[in-house]
Amino acid sequence: MKEGIHPQYGPAVITCACGNKIELGSTKSAMRTEVCSQCHPFYTGTRSRLVEKGGRVERFRKKYGR
Repeated sequence: MKEGIHPQYGPAVITCACGNKIELGSTKSAMRTEVCSQCHPFYTGTRSRLVEKGGRVERFRKKYGR
């Protein structure tokens, strides 16, 4: 590999909105996410964590008042 053209790879911490922290390696030192495997409804079996946002048509109607 050429010297001086690659980003630095090191430890990183990913923080979820639920407070869960995951440590891994990355070129960034810190990242944030909205859902993780600890709070995602598919993995937990609950739907209380996320609110259904609706489809494109509902968002269009809400945005333009139709």
